[in-house]
Amino acid sequence: MRRYALTLFASAFLLFGVQPLAGKFALPWFGGTPAVWTACMLFFQAALLAGYAYAHVVATRLAPRAQVKLHLGLLGLTVVVLAARALLVGSPVAPGPEWRPTGVEGFTGRLLAMLAVTIGLPFFALSTTAPLLQSWFARARPGASPYRLYSLSNAGSLLALLSYPFVVEPAVPRSLQGWGWAAGFVLFVAGCAVCARDVWSRELTPAPAEAVSPELAAGLSDEASARPGLGRTLAWLGLSGCASVLLLATTNQLSQDVAAGPFLWVLPLALYLLTFIIAFEREALYSRTLFSLLLIVAVAGVTRVVLAGPHTALGLQILAYGGALLAGCMVCHGELYRLRPAPRYLSAFYLWVSVGGVLGGIIVTIIAPRIFVTYAEYPLALAACCLIALVTMLPRPPGEERLERLRRSIRMFLLAFVIVGLGVAVADFRREIRLTARNFFGVVQVLEQGRDKPEEHRFTLKHGAIAHGVQYTDPVKRRLPMSYFTPESGLGLAVAEHRRLREAVGLPPGLRIGVLGLGVGSTAALAQAEDSVRFYEINPKIISLARGEGGYFSYLADTPARVEVVEGDARISLERELEQGQAEGFDVLAVDTFSSDSIPVHLLTEEAVTVYRKHLAPHGVLALHISNAHLDLVPIALAHARAFGMHATLVVYNPKDNPARSVWVLLSPDAEFSWGPTFVKATSNVRRLELLGPASVTWTDERGSVLPLLNKGSWQSEVREIVLPAQASP
Repeated sequence: MRRYALTLFASAFLLFGVQPLAGKFALPWFGGTPAVWTACMLFFQAALLAGYAYAHVVATRLAPRAQVKLHLGLLGLTVVVLAARALLVGSPVAPGPEWRPTGVEGFTGRLLAMLAVTIGLPFFALSTTAPLLQSWFARARPGASPYRLYSLSNAGSLLALLSYPFVVEPAVPRSLQGWGWAAGFVLFVAGCAVCARDVWSRELTPAPAEAVSPELAAGLSDEASARPGLGRTLAWLGLSGCASVLLLATTNQLSQDVAAGPFLWVLPLALYLLTFIIAFEREALYSRTLFSLLLIVAVAGVTRVVLAGPHTALGLQILAYGGALLAGCMVCHGELYRLRPAPRYLSAFYLWVSVGGVLGGIIVTIIAPRIFVTYAEYPLALAACCLIALVTMLPRPPGEERLERLRRSIRMFLLAFVIVGLGVAVADFRREIRLTARNFFGVVQVLEQGRDKPEEHRFTLKHGAIAHGVQYTDPVKRRLPMSYFTPESGLGLAVAEHRRLREAVGLPPGLRIGVLGLGVGSTAALAQAEDSVRFYEINPKIISLARGEGGYFSYLADTPARVEVVEGDARISLERELEQGQAEGFDVLAVDTFSSDSIPVHLLTEEAVTVYRKHLAPHGVLALHISNAHLDLVPIALAHARAFGMHATLVVYNPKDNPARSVWVLLSPDAEFSWGPTFVKATSNVRRLELLGPASVTWTDERGSVLPLLNKGSWQSEVREIVLPAQASP
């Protein structure tokens, strides 16, 4: 059994180890949003389905030696393809530059095609291993249960997922990860060859009759031992699909307010796999009573987190969402295991479970964005899990006592109450909502507030759970910059000081301002008639609203400055302009790119800052908006200041009458910039900072992790604050 166990463990480790790596390669080119991962998951699930279909056909239609020849041929071809990509592209798994998008349409299709070309064949080959090798094992060891091997392969998957954000991502460059994974694949192929040799040699003797192990037979009813019918097959499909939807919807919920990346990708997936391991280890580990109660409590916790808002502690969010995912998937996978077939139908069972996973991915990635204007699939998936738990309680157990019947009735009532409550949550009856829209880049809403007081009447743009811009309708307030872009914010101070410096040296008026991220166009209110403002925005819906759709926002129309809006990923657009010899020469370049409260990491790496600096005028200032409820991004900004020889100024504006607290870091080539009168007179908290030594945390395209940034304020001991000599302590 050892050779099968080691090979299956290796295949599972490689199968799930490459998933976050592929996601990291995809993020910078496809907007850096949570939808990138859900699209990746759809591809992975489809490839798993194809692998299981292959294994099912091979195991049921071919003789053992024919299976060996075909499968070793597939693995050999895969090794050749990996070697060819390494020679031609420079990496066995990294995508080539031809996959970089040129617009914002068709992101999902392009991403799926890129994954198919880059890792499609090796991922398919790995996905065939679990069912095929377990089929070989069942033939070679007819008295042993192959379901233990299934749990072992899930353990390998779990180890790969948990090791990636905590060990691999922080320590190993992305390109080196690809080479290490390819080397592991070659070792896996050697393990498959050893298992194939075992099957080949046993073909020389008569094949034993198929049998079910005593351990497995003890848990199988006569119905389970028989050929699965349509009803049981549909049950496999529904249970696996429901768990898949819950997994992907949970990942969306968590990722939209921190940062799309492996840390929050793998935690839900690890919990999902853990439920498989527990449920398929033995039936006794799944208690309908325990997990139905846990599901009720977890939904209550999720409700509490949602009502508290995105500023709820990240640990509590992970606990609530993770608990709901664990309980919901245990219900689905526990019932799935209870409906398991005899080992001779093992490959068909895996095939239908995989089909359910793909259907879940299609629902979240393709169907839900077209029929829902919010992330409604999340509460609906929770409601479906509660409904499954409720249905399993309907049959009255034989000999049930009165007290136990009362307890069961209470659990059924609570589950029914939760289902109704989740249905109400999907409807969202808030009267202030004027518009809701959803696309690849997330959910946006327009809220109308303060209608009872004309001077407070305003429209607010929300992306996910975070306000991304506010504009009052009162003629006096209408053209005032609000939220994170007031004159006292870091960006407002940078623009005002640059304007003062131009006047002081006698230069003609007129600033060139660049802004990565449009919002409602609030930055345009900081500009004057002689200025030009160039926005970069990837979300077409945001552009449409800022240009006046619905009559909610008018900053772009009201400003006297010249305004341009470039549609597409900001970094790709700026890189393309440099390739065409069009450095913009910005006096101030603001980086204000958020998806809800999530930071697209690829827009804050050293390579990104290199691009930004090439677009700055000789004395241009780079303004980084780093407000975030969970991540402290000051160390990243200070690391960039040290790497590029720039001077960093931290500006925190937290007015009592304005809930939009803003945190900006200004990077200037001139040390004296933030000592100007504009900053000295500012009511904001202005600090000039520099690192005492080499940066302990930085982000590059090759290496970057959000984990060190979860400990807010930890950088205080690594910096010194610069003061003017007259202000220095004696």
